[in-house]
Amino acid sequence: MDAFLIQVLNGLDKGSAYALIALGLTLIFGTLGVVNFAHGALFMIGAFCAVTMQRILNLSTTVIDETQKDFLGNPLKVEVPYVQSWFGESFGGTLIDWSVPLAIVLTVPFMLFVGWAMERGLIKHFYKRPHADQILVTFGLAIVIGEIIKANFGANPIQTPMPSAFVGTVDFGAWLGMEPNSVLYPTWRLIYFFFSAIIIAAVFAFLQFTTFGMVVRAGMADRETVGMLGIDIDKRFTLMFGLAAVVAGLAGMMYAPILSPHYNIGMDFLVLSFVVVVVGGMGSLPGAVLSGFVLGILQSFASMNEVKAILPGIDLIIIYLVAIIILLTRPRGLMGRKGVMEE
Repeated sequence: MDAFLIQVLNGLDKGSAYALIALGLTLIFGTLGVVNFAHGALFMIGAFCAVTMQRILNLSTTVIDETQKDFLGNPLKVEVPYVQSWFGESFGGTLIDWSVPLAIVLTVPFMLFVGWAMERGLIKHFYKRPHADQILVTFGLAIVIGEIIKANFGANPIQTPMPSAFVGTVDFGAWLGMEPNSVLYPTWRLIYFFFSAIIIAAVFAFLQFTTFGMVVRAGMADRETVGMLGIDIDKRFTLMFGLAAVVAGLAGMMYAPILSPHYNIGMDFLVLSFVVVVVGGMGSLPGAVLSGFVLGILQSFASMNEVKAILPGIDLIIIYLVAIIILLTRPRGLMGRKGVMEE
């Protein structure tokens, strides 16, 4: 039972990232009909927003510290972060320590801008082009963004520590009434799961209970009819592209302490996320979320030593194997609309 729970938690952790990226991908495909191979780059940009916020909060100035002396008895010059010199050592240190969660104030507006600029500047010109053209141009854009990140941040992974309050593990087994210390799990990974659940719930609530969201859902079902009612559906879809970019950016921002950001991290998640979208059903938001968590859990169990001893390498192919089985038996995916990918 202990090993089972740990693997489920590992699967929910991976599935959270898959589900968030797949949710954004599905929003874009469902509203604009665009296959966006640059979506993994949006995840990467979000991760580097966390890196940038950490660097901003660590910008320092040189001050003279009378409490420290050199061998001649002269006070030493030391580097002190601006936030500590402005707000005091205690509060300033707390701001630096919480740089990753605080990066949300940078990530949300920046990702909205990036999404808007990407859609208005490039992708709108490919709405009526074949999906192959969309894949080529967005994949090329992803490579360009990766190279820009590489030129500015370097090629090596950048460690982005989580707040010290969340370092360590949680006695998850005790929460379930099991013996103490039977199931210990990293605190930040649980934080990431709950954060993902909140973002997913917020997106669904926005689409389900707001007038804007209801118009968008109507436009996803019948774009022409909504346009004939005098509603500027194109403008709303552009905002949805920005929302999808924000979701991907927040996913990357909070994942930075789990996997150190590097210029190729977007590509690492992109292919898996497209498999998640196809398995869930192209254009199906519930399907994207469901398949993200299901495939994450399957991958987690496939990575167990006992399983790999029987089926070596199964952890590397399990997601693709499931995708093949699903597409052979149900081409539209688990929750896809009838007719999509079934021609």
